[in-house]
Amino acid sequence: MRARDLAVQYETVTVHTDALEAARLMAGHRLPGLLVLDGQGAPKAILPASQMIRMLVPEYVIEDPTLAAVIDEKHADRLCAALSGRTVGDCLPPKAPAPPVAAPDDTALEVAALMAQQRSPLVAVVDQHEDGSSALLGVITAVHLLDRLLEVDPTP
Repeated sequence: MRARDLAVQYETVTVHTDALEAARLMAGHRLPGLLVLDGQGAPKAILPASQMIRMLVPEYVIEDPTLAAVIDEKHADRLCAALSGRTVGDCLPPKAPAPPVAAPDDTALEVAALMAQQRSPLVAVVDQHEDGSSALLGVITAVHLLDRLLEVDPTP
């Protein structure tokens, strides 16, 4: 199995995408994260769902989690208001690493090693053209890769 064969279409956003829209996209499609593209359509970062949730939790609760128990449901229901007026770029960690990128001919093991090394829930598959341009072919998620690897497992 090659990366090009494992890659699937995947929801992407840019740093300028509305944060609430991105959160709805994650929740609606049950995604572990979103691939963030730059202005030219190249992979720039991964916005994990856990980072989006972190944006919803007030800083004082992150610093002292015992305070979460004293916030009533009325206020807890308004957590998503923290995303109002923000962009995906605002939600990325300050030093967000570049997402892992696989070449179309990379093997499933190479993709798995890249995922494991970078502790990433997904890998972008990008075709680099001779003229220096590139094209995003799709994404391989950890769950999808695991599913495909289990299909070929010879043990019952």
